[in-house]
Amino acid sequence: METRPRRVLIVEPTPSLAAAYSQALRKDGHALQVVDTAPAARRALAETPADVVLLNLQLPGGNGLDLLKELKADAKAPQVVALTAQGSVQMAVDVMRAGAIDVLLLPAGTERLRQAMAAALAERAKVLEAAPPTAPVEDPLGYLGFVGTSPAMRGVYRMIEAAAPSKATVFITGESGTGKEVCAEAIHRRSPRAGRPFIPVNCAAIPKDLMESEIFGHVKGAFTGATTDHAGAALQADGGTLFLDEIGEMDLSLQAKLLRFLQTGMVKKVGSEKAEAVDVRIVCATNRDPFAEVQAGRFREDLFYRLQVISIELPPLRDRGDDILMIAREFLAKYTQEERKSFTGFSDEAEEIMRTYNWPGNVRQLLNVVRNVVVLNDGAVIQPFMLPPPLNKPTMIVPPMLNDPRWAAMAGPMPFPFTPPPPANLAGPAPGGTLGGVAPTGFGLPPMAPTAPAPGGVSVGGARIPGVPAGATSWAAPIPLDDAPAALESDPNPERRIRPLWMVEEETIEEAIRLCQGNITRAAALLEINPCTIYRRRQKKRATA
Repeated sequence: METRPRRVLIVEPTPSLAAAYSQALRKDGHALQVVDTAPAARRALAETPADVVLLNLQLPGGNGLDLLKELKADAKAPQVVALTAQGSVQMAVDVMRAGAIDVLLLPAGTERLRQAMAAALAERAKVLEAAPPTAPVEDPLGYLGFVGTSPAMRGVYRMIEAAAPSKATVFITGESGTGKEVCAEAIHRRSPRAGRPFIPVNCAAIPKDLMESEIFGHVKGAFTGATTDHAGAALQADGGTLFLDEIGEMDLSLQAKLLRFLQTGMVKKVGSEKAEAVDVRIVCATNRDPFAEVQAGRFREDLFYRLQVISIELPPLRDRGDDILMIAREFLAKYTQEERKSFTGFSDEAEEIMRTYNWPGNVRQLLNVVRNVVVLNDGAVIQPFMLPPPLNKPTMIVPPMLNDPRWAAMAGPMPFPFTPPPPANLAGPAPGGTLGGVAPTGFGLPPMAPTAPAPGGVSVGGARIPGVPAGATSWAAPIPLDDAPAALESDPNPERRIRPLWMVEEETIEEAIRLCQGNITRAAALLEINPCTIYRRRQKKRATA
């Protein structure tokens, strides 16, 4: 049974009555907060949910009955004890129908007030205890905020289901952008604490000197700028879940205080000597390797083993297979509606690019890419050219012929080192036009068929090779292939070496497709052209064949 103090919000515009209620209820050990208007009550409940609201229905700047109806419209609403100076039966009936558990006629006696409060708190406890986790939602797209049905994610879903009913701490790891906060929220939503607060704290976004105050709270005057009391995340999460994101960024001195809090369940605000009991479940996350951080001395070993009762590792997006396209399509529909565009899907080429991209920023990067495309483009189907960098700037493929030193004189310097095979010798023209047993076809050069003897030497591919007797069709003295570029340079008619650009482009494209094992989309991406260009060229070639 829980022993933590129950939270009571007093909404009373008359200071003397508010003081009297506070004095009466404080004796029972309740944690009290007093406000005097309906807007102030809304703000207080948004910051720190209450178990019971003591509500005066006659409020300045707002109708108390309207506030009551607004509160009870939420399934997680606190119990409400109403106070009214109007003693009509109809008023009492209206208030009870609106959801109040009791109605007290002003001025209310202390004993009557304490009885009503005790009944309200008992009813609140029954509601919280009788609220088991809901049955798992069968969502064809995913699970509790996640999108994806890959085997890796199904394993994560099973871990969440198993861990949620427990009070044990959970340590979530994974690369940045994999959905660690979504995982923490899913654990909270599936737990018996679902009706209580879920309070996230990003340890990397808060300055080191303010972190203790952010987690444990402070009292007025505790430090410069502390003009009011601050409850702190631990007290705000009382009865619920406290999520410490990027806990690896927490300072070592604060890690010791966090460990003490986990061991005792007591919170001491900055500037206060009073310790308060809280009941929270801790879920934490980091994108670092926690074992490496412990070994490096940046994370306390005792705190790590205190936190790592249950470990959940989220897979990177690149390991989730078809989840990539499932997420992209889901958020394309969402962003299309938000931006009032008309996109209906992705082209096959765009999907292939997204499927094969590495996604170092994981789901966060994918969502940013989809929103970028929707905002900056119009149309029905997303094409590859609409994708933002780096998806539209892949590395250009280098045809193999350009990496062969035997053609360096024509191709220029090599983009990366290459160890060539032993130099081949010209042993005479072979069937199909080979040079030393190497067939240039497919490497950007035409087949070399035997040609008519040229005066003063042999012609290979239109180029006369000096030093070979005129009229000879074969020769005994082999000529190294490395001499071929120089021989071509001595051709008296060098224009014969120029080939049509369309032929060079066609052979480069076909070679790229071959290296990509027939994947036209991948080949087009590496060549930095639209896949439609390849399809059009092939269709035209078939039509003229």
